[in-house]
Amino acid sequence: MATPTEPDPTGTDPRPAPAPWGPASGVGSLPGTDPAEALRVVLGELPGLPHLPELPARGAGADLLGRSAALLVDLAVDLTPAGWRLVPRPGRDLRRAQELLARDLDALHDVAGGHRGPFKVQAAGPWTLAAGLERERGERAVVDAGARRDLGQSLAEGIAAHVAAVTARVPGAQVVVQLDEPSLPAVLQGALPTASGFGRLPAVAAPDVEAELAAVVTALPVPVVVHCCANRAPLDLLRATGAAGLSFDLGLVQDLDAVGAAVEAGTHLLPGVVPGTDAPLPAPKATASRLRAWWRELGFPAETLHEAVTLTPACGLAGASPAHARAAMAHVREAARYLLPE
Repeated sequence: MATPTEPDPTGTDPRPAPAPWGPASGVGSLPGTDPAEALRVVLGELPGLPHLPELPARGAGADLLGRSAALLVDLAVDLTPAGWRLVPRPGRDLRRAQELLARDLDALHDVAGGHRGPFKVQAAGPWTLAAGLERERGERAVVDAGARRDLGQSLAEGIAAHVAAVTARVPGAQVVVQLDEPSLPAVLQGALPTASGFGRLPAVAAPDVEAELAAVVTALPVPVVVHCCANRAPLDLLRATGAAGLSFDLGLVQDLDAVGAAVEAGTHLLPGVVPGTDAPLPAPKATASRLRAWWRELGFPAETLHEAVTLTPACGLAGASPAHARAAMAHVREAARYLLPE
């Protein structure tokens, strides 16, 4: 599906305006525990498309599942020895997750309140959330179609409220939402373990996966990127949900036909080009050369590359050292400059 268009002047078209893409961005998570410092680093290294950092080193509630569960509307979770579980009423663990998110929004206002332009926020997608949350009876919510539907609707409502909260603190921001779906390939392949760990949950049919993800994508009032840095990311399925952008690890994507179809449909690409954990980095110019060779293999004109892609690290940077995290962000920013036409 092509990038969404401007709403019509009658006000009857609910589609979000075109996404304001920048040349480089981050995936989401960073090392450290200070949200204000993390924001300063992101704004300094990735000014074209900064993002609200996730800091899982702060502990329970700052992790992907807990942080995303803090956005849910009229659904509660609690932390058990086995992980996050849906429960009838909110408790201490959910309150902690909500407080951590509130601190991030306070830091956002203090550090980035004057930012103007693209700004990205992230949350777990509905399938990763359903794969990670247990029902009260002890099995993952992903096995229950009703629970999945409730989670998707609650998540969409919560993310929309989060976008409004971000916009209130940064009035000049053009917000883009990233849905993180690292568990989606396992959902499709029937590779998720049961609660006991001795078996595997049945695969979910691709049409159901597409429909339920599309329901969340289309319910949000801003452009949506779907991120999956796992092996065998289903790019055709993700594109069919109506996502404005696809984010993936360039080194893991072998299906060039799916990439080409996304480009032809007007879907923006956010390829991950450097590792998310400490490793030697090539020169930014070498990364740009790698991207150009990949673009030529896809068969598209060289002069269109810089507008079609936003460079990112391959995955989140929470497992990296602070030095590598900063270097990775600087690398994608500099590599993107080499993609500009001479």
